[in-house]
Amino acid sequence: MAANLTPQYLKAEEAYRRAATAEEELKWLEIMLREMPKHKASEKLQADLKQKISRARKDAEAERKAGKKGHSVRIPRQGAGTAVLLGGPNAGKSQLLASLTRATPEIADYPFTTRAPQPGMMPWEDLMVQIVDLPPITKDFIEPYMLGLIRSADVAVLLVDLGNDDGIEQLQELLDRLAATKTRLAKTSSLDDDDVGISYTHTLLAPHKLDLPDAADRLVLLHELCSLDFEEYPISALSGTGLEELRGAIYRALDVVRVYTKLPAAKTADFERPFTLRRGGTLLELAELVHRDFVEQFKFAKVWTDGTHDATVAKGDYVLQDKDVVELHV
Repeated sequence: MAANLTPQYLKAEEAYRRAATAEEELKWLEIMLREMPKHKASEKLQADLKQKISRARKDAEAERKAGKKGHSVRIPRQGAGTAVLLGGPNAGKSQLLASLTRATPEIADYPFTTRAPQPGMMPWEDLMVQIVDLPPITKDFIEPYMLGLIRSADVAVLLVDLGNDDGIEQLQELLDRLAATKTRLAKTSSLDDDDVGISYTHTLLAPHKLDLPDAADRLVLLHELCSLDFEEYPISALSGTGLEELRGAIYRALDVVRVYTKLPAAKTADFERPFTLRRGGTLLELAELVHRDFVEQFKFAKVWTDGTHDATVAKGDYVLQDKDVVELHV
């Protein structure tokens, strides 16, 4: 018998997967339990959620008691979505950040140059994507706050150092280190079917430093030694090789649509500042982004799709498509 989970439950589940703190986890777990249909098919999931809530309450209380004693880092989300850069020491994450964005991180040929998260904004067509360079991860080192940043990201870009004989070993150490936590990397973002506490973040593999000697041989060795089910984009941030392909892959991984809004009295839409919604987003979700009062006041919308001259009159549950032009009526 299927649990028949509601859209409200699934939305809360996605927010829980992205939770960066125990307080956020507790909030969304409680909403998931509230929104879950109560019948025999969902009894096991209800029991699992109650256990998670009990654990999250204890963790949240521990976070509150720790207060300023703990080291917590929050990066406000900006743009159409967020990608985090992961890698071992000296994998070239800072160089990639500088090449994709206008950020000016410290770049040096020695490990652990990045000691704190470094954000930047990557342009892609008519919008911006947030890129965050995280400190290196080794078998002995990972800052606890980094797990929250990885979990809450839309996509992770995993760099492999092809300029160093130790690059593949460092990659495996990073994967093993994360495998020992409840924050993992995968081909798609999801929660574990058997343990809702384990979160997987959509990951792109970026073998790096293609311009260096022996990089091609190390790439062949990477394929022989590591069987990773990630989309792969070999790059050189220094020479620019493969960067445009990686930019496009990062944007596609966000799985968003752009929507342009138009005032009823205006002749054209605002094509310079699109709203972005997750694919499958509706007119009501757009209305909430435009103004929080618009949801209750919403009457209908006119929608122009694929450059059509004639608008479609749509209700709140209309699913928006990329580059739709919308005129809200409240």
